[in-house]
Amino acid sequence: MKYRSFKGDKIAEIGLGTWQLGSADWGVVDEDKCMSILQTYAEEGGNFIDTADVYGMGTSERMIKKFLQQTSKHMYVATKLGRRHDASNGWPGNFTYDAIRRHVEDSLTNLGLDQLYLEQLHCIPTEELRRGKVFDHLRRLQQEGLIKYFGVSVETAEEALICLEHKDVASLQIIFNLFRQHLADEFFAKARKQETALIARVPLASGLLSGKFTTATVFDKNDHRNYNANGDVFNVGETFSGIEFQEGVKLAEEIKGILPEGILARQSIKWILQHDAITTVIPGATSTSQVQSNVKASALPDFDSQTMGELKALYNNKIIGKIRGGF
Repeated sequence: MKYRSFKGDKIAEIGLGTWQLGSADWGVVDEDKCMSILQTYAEEGGNFIDTADVYGMGTSERMIKKFLQQTSKHMYVATKLGRRHDASNGWPGNFTYDAIRRHVEDSLTNLGLDQLYLEQLHCIPTEELRRGKVFDHLRRLQQEGLIKYFGVSVETAEEALICLEHKDVASLQIIFNLFRQHLADEFFAKARKQETALIARVPLASGLLSGKFTTATVFDKNDHRNYNANGDVFNVGETFSGIEFQEGVKLAEEIKGILPEGILARQSIKWILQHDAITTVIPGATSTSQVQSNVKASALPDFDSQTMGELKALYNNKIIGKIRGGF
């Protein structure tokens, strides 16, 4: 494992996304398997875990709490807020100071922590980011010691640029992969200049870039790759990066034809890491073998300029026009 700087802390360049540990949108991942995934990640040198309060409505956070109580390794845990729709709030009620504080306190309880290392706004409406009050609320919670750093998970380049106007935003979490390359041209240089960490989520496009799917693949009814394949429940970019599934399978094969021989998932992560503005990539995993495979991307050699150029040309010519949803 290699490490990159997050506000002076050395965090693993391959983190662990834990949406799947909520057992709500990827099928059920039982507790024993959750603990094995987290333990394997730590044993492989990992120290950065990303979660959210809505992953199983606290289930993912509580699984991480149990792991933290069992391990002697120091872990940096990031969580997110803003998408809960419980009886007391919902949009736009989630964005008051009182609601944000309550959600922070709930995450602290779920995780068994006294302070959150990184609290992130979870893909909230663009207009709320423009208003800017949410940043003031997070600054207040930072001053009160409930959070150490705050960041934002965004859907679009426009939202990223709005957030970068606030220089104390520690991180941006973005959809960045071989199916979403254009972000590097839009704001990576500015983020690097401001030392804003970039956290790459959906690195394998919900598994499309694993190379394991065919056009005949069918997903469980409780898997978001079934019920949100066309953005019927939340932003379509979160599922297959906004690419229609059948089309994505074909495009993944074209990408495989450009890359040197190897494991597509591992190479896809390496491609992201080759962008020095990226701080960490957070692939999820539903098995220990996936964790081990993902971590090995850290040791791969860089792709040569010809390969990078061919991947960019494929993106410009065949992929970007097929992305659905705001990006």
